[in-house]
Amino acid sequence: MGASSPSISPPARLVVLVSGSGTNLQALLDATADPEYGAVVVAVGADRDGTVGLDRAAKAGLPTFVRRVGDFADRADWDLALAEAISEHRPDLVVCAGFMKILGTGTLARFGGRLINTHPALLPSFPGAHGVRDALAYGAKVTGCTVHLVDHGVDTGPIIAQRAVEIHQDDTEETLHERIKTVERTALVEVVGRMAREGYRIEGRKVLVP
Repeated sequence: MGASSPSISPPARLVVLVSGSGTNLQALLDATADPEYGAVVVAVGADRDGTVGLDRAAKAGLPTFVRRVGDFADRADWDLALAEAISEHRPDLVVCAGFMKILGTGTLARFGGRLINTHPALLPSFPGAHGVRDALAYGAKVTGCTVHLVDHGVDTGPIIAQRAVEIHQDDTEETLHERIKTVERTALVEVVGRMAREGYRIEGRKVLVP
């Protein structure tokens, strides 16, 4: 991959995708309340109805959309429908904030290089749905969170930022995950704000943010 520099004019328009409680969404909503942050959330999408994340969006007066996989003939049709729904809001950046579905070719074709995700481990270690559990089972002493761009793989996209979290001897999956999520929210807010305000450049696997 050669160098590329997605064009963003502050305030950046954010579409946020959620699957659950939306704590990362809430962190972004709190941050974007400050005009100096450089970004605004313009819509929230989900892969299922009735989530707390959608409730947070409704309370903030934001438009929402739901695209459920089961409503479509196959994953490719679902992915194209999701891409269409996102496109309606003309985002500069799309943030997967606890969105538990793998995005496909249709979404990546439209928003590649602008799709941001978080993962509760220090990639490339412990990718996949059980990053916290896997780090504990491996006996790792340090784990953390990664903010990265989404590509066609599972947690394989270029890394934007990482934060370390020490693993305590008495940690359970739940206690460790809670500490990671606290760090993750802060990292996501910081990264999205910097990318919105100052732009960024992609050079191969490097994401360069001023």
